[in-house]
Amino acid sequence: MNNIVTEMRNTESENLHQNSVLEIIQLINKEDKKVAHIVENSLSQIELAIHKMVEAIENGGHVIYFGAGTSGRLGVLDASECPPTFGVSPDIFKGVIAGGDSALQVAVENAEDMKELGVEDVKKHVNRNDVVVGIASSGQTPYVLGVVDHAKEIGAFTVGISCNSNSNLSKSVDIAIELPVGPEVVTGSTRLKAGTAQKMVLNMLSTATMIKTGKVYQNLMVNVQATNNKLRKRAISIISELTGVDEEKAKEVNEIAKGDTRVAILMLMFTIDMEKAKLMIEKNNGNFVKAMDELNKRKSFQ
Repeated sequence: MNNIVTEMRNTESENLHQNSVLEIIQLINKEDKKVAHIVENSLSQIELAIHKMVEAIENGGHVIYFGAGTSGRLGVLDASECPPTFGVSPDIFKGVIAGGDSALQVAVENAEDMKELGVEDVKKHVNRNDVVVGIASSGQTPYVLGVVDHAKEIGAFTVGISCNSNSNLSKSVDIAIELPVGPEVVTGSTRLKAGTAQKMVLNMLSTATMIKTGKVYQNLMVNVQATNNKLRKRAISIISELTGVDEEKAKEVNEIAKGDTRVAILMLMFTIDMEKAKLMIEKNNGNFVKAMDELNKRKSFQ
């Protein structure tokens, strides 16, 4: 553990127990300010990973996050937010945590030490068309190393996110995203800076991938699944914003479109019926932006 920076003691917090509450949170805040700059240094690797994710999804593949402990929970969190935000199937982005779903709430600490468990989880969840993202603060977690090694064996593309440099994980994957945030305020508590850095990267990976697969138009989530009142209001607002109709008309057309915001927008924007709008989206594999581009081209030739 001596060479793993995330396990080292932070000299700024050596007398943490003696600090006042204000001093503790000021120190945490000071350390957190470093994270965005560390992530910025890895943007080129993050960009490469996103291109691979877009390619995989457009060719019928998926993105699967694997991790243990905090890293695993962050992967599951990011993946679980994609369906309601971007209206995609739950298997497009998937999160797998060592020890299974029960480990989300109750730590299964020994699961991370089992390389063979990682191999088993890859067999359950991965095919050769997928992108596998191994997340491990230390970059040494046996479970995650087992995941990426077997994923590569079956032909899947691999990405590693770690918070140490030149780790075994980085050496094992096709693209290594390294986030050397340094020692934590509480020694070894990688739910702090390391977790924050990982979450920032996961936000980028999923959001940019969804944008580039046509799930966002301008900066609006046109593929949102209106499953509650807040999201229904958002869908109506998006339809109205993009087409210029009032709220009442947006509601009316959205009902005709059976709650599919994309279909409603195309119906109003191009004066077409629901079936034609739906068919255009299906033809473009759910890519709203490509569907719009095709309809615009047709319109220009009329």
